[in-house]
Amino acid sequence: MGRPIVLIAALLGVICLVVAIVYFALPAESLPSFFPGQAAGDAGHHYKHGIGALVVALVLFAFAWFQSKPKAAA
Repeated sequence: MGRPIVLIAALLGVICLVVAIVYFALPAESLPSFFPGQAAGDAGHHYKHGIGALVVALVLFAFAWFQSKPKAAA
C-alpha cells in the first residue's frame, strides 16, 4: 500500500508547488478565477496564499520521502 500513497503525495506536492509559484508570480487581478483571492482591479500579490501553498507542498514532499524509506525488519 505504500507505493500509491507516495505517488499521490508527491503529485499533490507538485501541484501545490505550482500553485505557490502562480501566487508569487501573478497579481490578484491576473489569477485564474477559481483561485481564492482573485479580485478584479487588485494589483497586489497574495504572498500569504503562496507561502501557505509552499508549506503544504513541503509537508507533502516530506511525507512522501518518509513513506518511501524501506521498512525495518522486525
